[in-house]
Amino acid sequence: MKNKSTPGVSREQRISDEGLARLEKQLQRGIRVNPQVLQQWVKCYGEAASLIIKKYDGSAE
Repeated sequence: MKNKSTPGVSREQRISDEGLARLEKQLQRGIRVNPQVLQQWVKCYGEAASLIIKKYDGSAE
């Protein structure tokens, strides 16, 4: 059963360790993520996302 997005969830709740874990899980599975989407992760999550992306993909700027 997949988790569905909950309408009305605040940005602060979305931007959390869980979000970074989701990103890392996707990259671990080898899911190809568009470079523009990766840039958005870095914009929202900062250095933590950049480190994860570099670890698995190497295309973070």
